[in-house]
Amino acid sequence: MRASLSPRQGFHGPGLKIFYTDQFPLPLPDGHRFPMAKYTSLRRRVMDAALVSPEDLRIPHAATTEELLRAHTPEYVERVTCGRLSDREMRAIGFPWSSALVHRSRRSCGATIESCHAALEDGVSVSLAGGTHHAFRDRGEGYCVFNDSAVAARAMQAVGRSARVMVIDCDVHQGNGTASILADDASVFTFSIHGQRNFPSRKERSDLDIGLPDATGDEVYLDALDQGLRRGLAMAGADLVIYLAGADPYWDDSFGRLSLSKAGLLARDNLVFELCRGTGVPVAVTMAGGYARHIEDTVDIHFGTVSKAVAYARP
Repeated sequence: MRASLSPRQGFHGPGLKIFYTDQFPLPLPDGHRFPMAKYTSLRRRVMDAALVSPEDLRIPHAATTEELLRAHTPEYVERVTCGRLSDREMRAIGFPWSSALVHRSRRSCGATIESCHAALEDGVSVSLAGGTHHAFRDRGEGYCVFNDSAVAARAMQAVGRSARVMVIDCDVHQGNGTASILADDASVFTFSIHGQRNFPSRKERSDLDIGLPDATGDEVYLDALDQGLRRGLAMAGADLVIYLAGADPYWDDSFGRLSLSKAGLLARDNLVFELCRGTGVPVAVTMAGGYARHIEDTVDIHFGTVSKAVAYARP
């Protein structure tokens, strides 16, 4: 099923929808390295800037077990839900288990699902969460419990809203879980542009991978992304894109190792939206990673992505 959007129409839907999950807190111990506060800060900044009307800023549903099972094994979903993962498995995820962790992870998947639905209606939509691309079918790692991109892609196909999906992963880390889950699925095209020497040390094989050396800056990154997007979009033949707009290629990101500026990251977002609009493919945006030494920088970068999405949604 092809989306109704065409290159001539562009991203001119009735109003961009933004989905948020920060009202479902995930308690973390003092000193934890994950910047959970960025989500509330980002939502407040979006609200203060009035980027969308209040009714278009929405709370998503929690992904159902049926939705999760399209991407994850029943045993894994059950053990996560009931808190029966081993200490080693939880260390790989990087969060302590809690019922709040399970609920927040389900809501994050629900936000991407609903963002996909909204993008198919309006041309573009945003989740202020998601991008949990290190979760595999039967395990999590790297702050990722469930793989929202795989869950959402399969959800769109299950209800007949999309036939072919492309995942454009611009987080600084390879989307290894996404690549693994979807490795044998020709209907979902996975593209990852990332730091080659960064986490994970063992890379999976996406449909298209671009691994960049440490300290890659704006010009080289954008040239590689442009070539990769053009090639990937042509190969994918997608009617929906899920775009992981990670803030962690930033030069001052604690886990990044690439050297993009804020202007370079905004140019990255612009390139993704321009090329997708040129082929008439709707885009559902997720935030993915961001670990800048100053959390305000991560929020700035994510806010720039959301602002760019809103600009493309307007006539």
